[in-house]
This record gives sequence, C-alpha cells and structure tokens, in this order.
Amino acid sequence: YIVTWKITQIYPQVIITSSGVDNATTQCRLEIEEFLMLNMSTPSELKSPCVTRNGMVKLPPNQPNGLGSASITKGTPAAKNRLCQSSSVPSILPPPPSSLPYHHHHHHLDGPGMPNSAAALLASDLEPGKPLVGLKPSLRQLPPLTLPKPMLLERQLVLDEKLLNRLLWYFTTAEKCVLAQVCKTWRKVLYQPKFWEGVTPILHAKELYTLLPNGEKEFVSLQAFALRGFQSFCLVGVSDLDICEFIDNYPLSKKGVRSVSLKRSTITDAGLERMTAIAAISQLLPNLSELSLQAYHVTDTAMAYFTAKQGYTTHTLRLHSCWEITNHGVVNMVHSLPNLTALSLSGCSKITDDGVELVAENLRKLRSLDLSWCPRITDMALEYIACDLHKLEELVLDRCVRITDTGLGYLSTMSSLRSLYLRWCCQVQDFGLQHLFGMRSLRLLSLAGCPLLTTTGLSGLIQLQELEELELTNCPGATAELFKYYSQHLPHCMVIE
Repeated sequence: YIVTWKITQIYPQVIITSSGVDNATTQCRLEIEEFLMLNMSTPSELKSPCVTRNGMVKLPPNQPNGLGSASITKGTPAAKNRLCQSSSVPSILPPPPSSLPYHHHHHHLDGPGMPNSAAALLASDLEPGKPLVGLKPSLRQLPPLTLPKPMLLERQLVLDEKLLNRLLWYFTTAEKCVLAQVCKTWRKVLYQPKFWEGVTPILHAKELYTLLPNGEKEFVSLQAFALRGFQSFCLVGVSDLDICEFIDNYPLSKKGVRSVSLKRSTITDAGLERMTAIAAISQLLPNLSELSLQAYHVTDTAMAYFTAKQGYTTHTLRLHSCWEITNHGVVNMVHSLPNLTALSLSGCSKITDDGVELVAENLRKLRSLDLSWCPRITDMALEYIACDLHKLEELVLDRCVRITDTGLGYLSTMSSLRSLYLRWCCQVQDFGLQHLFGMRSLRLLSLAGCPLLTTTGLSGLIQLQELEELELTNCPGATAELFKYYSQHLPHCMVIE
C-alpha cells in the first residue's frame, strides 16, 4: 500500500492493481498513513523551487548544482509552455509494476496532506530490518504489513534510471535545475544533453568569477555546463578579458560552440580578433553557426576577422546597435560570410542604401533581413532587396522613417515574402497599403504605429485571406468597427489591437 501511494504521488498516471487485502490490513491503513506523515519530510520542510521570471531562473550561488548564480533561459518563449509535445515526451507510459502485492482495486491515491516530493521519498527514515516505531504493538505483529521489502522496492523505483528518463521529460527547464539537486542519481539522469536541447545559458560578467580569500578573482568552473552539452551561450556585459577566460575554461571549446550572443559588451576590435582567430585561443569557434553582437565600440575592421571556415559554417549574424559600423564594414562582412541566411543590422544607424545594395548583391541566400532603426534607409534600398533577394521570407523595417508608398510598391513583387514589419513607418499611407493587397504569400503583417493609415485603407486587408497575424497596435485608423469587420472577413487571422 505504501508503495502504491508513493508511486501515485510522483507518477499519478500509473494505475496500481493489487490483490489479497484482508479486513485487518484495511483497518491499519489510516494509522500507517498517520505514522508516515509524522515521520517523513513534508513539503513545507523542503526548499521552495525557484520562481521563474521572463523565462529565466536564478539559482542561489550556495546551492551545489554546478551553476553558481548563472541564469538559464529557453531559446524561444513558445518553448516554455510545450512541456508534453509528442516530439520529446513519451506518449505511452510504462506499465504498472507487477511485483506490487497489495490491493485488488484500481486506486489513484492522491490524497491531501500527503508528502508529494521526491525529496520526501528519499528522506524516509524506514530502513530494512528496523522496527516501525510509532505504530501500535498489535499492528507491528501483522505479517502482511512488514514494510522493509516494500520500502526497498520503493527506493529502487525512485532511483530507477529508466523510469526517471521518461518521467523527467514532464518538467520545465527551471524545475529541472531544482530536481538535479535531489540526489546524485537524479543529477546524473538530468545532466544528459537531451534534457537541455534548445536551452541557452545566460552568464553575466559578474557571475564569471569568484572572490578568493586573498582578494584575487578566480574564473568559475564551467564543467556542469559541459556535462549538459551546451553549444550556445549568451554573455552579458563581458570585456575582452572575460571572453578570453571563457574560451580557455569551457571544456567544449575545441569541439565547437555553435552560437554566441554578446549583449551590452565592452569588447573592442582587438577582442573580436582574439575571439575569432581560432589558432590563438583554443579554437573556440571552428563550427560557429550563429553570432549575435551588441557592442557599441566595434568598427568596420571587426567584420574582416572571420576565418574561411567560419565563412562556410556561419549562417546567422545579428549586429544590434553597432553604431560605428558603416558601409565599409558591410563590404568586409559580405566577403567574409557569403553563406548567411539571416542578417540583422538593427540600430546600425550609419548604414545607407549603398550598404543594402551590397547585401542584396552578395548574400543571395538570405531568408531573413532586419534593417530596423536604420534611419538612412530609403525606398531605393527596398528596390535592391526586391530585385536580388528572391528567397527572402522575413523583412523588418521598423522605424525606417524614410520609407514611402513607393517602396511598398517594390516589395509587392516579392512572391516569397511571408513576414513584413512596418512598425512606425510614419510616411506609409493608404495608397501604399494597396500594393500589399496582392501579396498572397504574406502570413504576418505589422503596421503598428503607422499614423497615416485610415480605417478605409486598413479595411482592404481582408483581401489577404491567407494572413495569420495582423498587428495594428497604436494605429489611429484601427477602430472597434474595423476589428469587428476583420472578425467576419478574416476569421482565421489573429488581429493584435
């Protein structure tokens, strides 16, 4: 009975069958449950799990999980809620254990007040050979209820790696970080790379070092990250020295880190040279496929430091608010990374139409292009894009304030474009919007903050019957009547008000 109850606590989908229960055993159950509740850990005695915020979990540095105080976040927000997808979670639960000799009815024993954590199961004071202190003497003499063998079976079940490999799929990333601290067996199972696919650790500069008693700083151990096979990292606020230390200390550097994101970093061109010159520092990026960089002091020179192998393997480059990069940097980039399929120049305010022409002529494989917050971009840049980038599926033009209706006319010829973002393009009017009505390939359109669009012009969007998402936030022409009109004529489109 005890085994049945505890299994249902950790694996409620399992139905336990039983047989041969006499009346005396039935009368003893309540007293056994009372005894267990008094002698075993309760949920209130256990550490409360870390509370997630924005997809991140912060673990206290004193917890022995190998993480220090690093944060971990899922790669995409949608992934946080997909806990039981068929691609990663077994659809068939294991059959009920045949060796449990109790009960002849089907039970889902999930009563209130019962200890329901794995830590409580592992913390039981009942051991083989020990008397059951706390039970009535009459109950201790009942042969059918001698507990050492069931308790031993229970411990084996809780530590069964085959069962854990299926059960632990049902937990979120934040919960896995906590469950890895239950015991060595759970940690061993959870530290398999398959449980961490698509997860990117976020490391802040201040978390990369520990202060020694003599006042010196020592770089933290990254062994726990290597055991889980992380191939992508996000480093926040790091300097040139921090990157070099990270490269030297991460055990998987030589095998290849596929994705690196540097946010709010203070690196310079010299730092980038050391980072990407693989022969100089442990060859960190021989198989680099994605680089995301937010650094305000990187210049055009940095775009020439990519090696020949990186030019072959790197397919995604995101440059966010790299204010010093000009069209000369674009020249270096398109020659160093000719196989890019995704490029972001968001906030690179010195890029002009000539730079976009270089991109369109040399990066013909592009499927995603982000030119948001590039105020020097005009309609001419859109003509280059429409003429040369025939595989482009996503185009982001947010805050490109010089784009007019003429530019939308150029874009209307792109048959492969599926997502178009025109947020706060303040010169776009109803006439330009009409060019988009014939773009049957569009699935996502954002017109948020476009002040010159009227209700009449926006109503014509019902011609885009394949549209799946339409964003009209802060759009003066978007009225309640218009949204009702959309609900009738675009029933399959999600309209964001």
